[in-house]
Amino acid sequence: MSNKIDKNGPGVKFPPPLIFIVLLLAGYGLQQVLPIGLGITLWSKAIGSVLILSGLLSLLLLLVTYLRRKTNIEPWKPTTYIITSGLYACSRNPIYLSLCLVAIGIGFLLNSLWIVFSFLPSAALVYCFAIKKEEAYLEAKFGEQYLCYKRKVRRWL
Repeated sequence: MSNKIDKNGPGVKFPPPLIFIVLLLAGYGLQQVLPIGLGITLWSKAIGSVLILSGLLSLLLLLVTYLRRKTNIEPWKPTTYIITSGLYACSRNPIYLSLCLVAIGIGFLLNSLWIVFSFLPSAALVYCFAIKKEEAYLEAKFGEQYLCYKRKVRRWL
């Protein structure tokens, strides 16, 4: 891959977490207009708190991993290193998976089926607008090294 192409990284134009935030807000809006609860109010706050905490701790761990490896976490900047250990040994997209956990957790915490299911269109949109570009970029830049990693590790879980 030429340095000119790599200068812009995968070509993702915006922070993918914004997709999760916008669709969480949409789910919250739908909950206000047409409330649909989960039907498990006794445990929903505890489940939600555990999911949110798990997602946030995962994100913090991933940030530390990126800082230690001295590579960019932002998908619009060039990648200098393929991380394949830690959470990346279980998922090729642990950041997006963590954001899904946070979204689901917020839905449980607020007892909202709309918010819980907001992760589905979020994940689909992130796949279309970020993951596809990221994977094409990593294949072009790292070749067989990345293809081997892709064969061993699933996208989500």
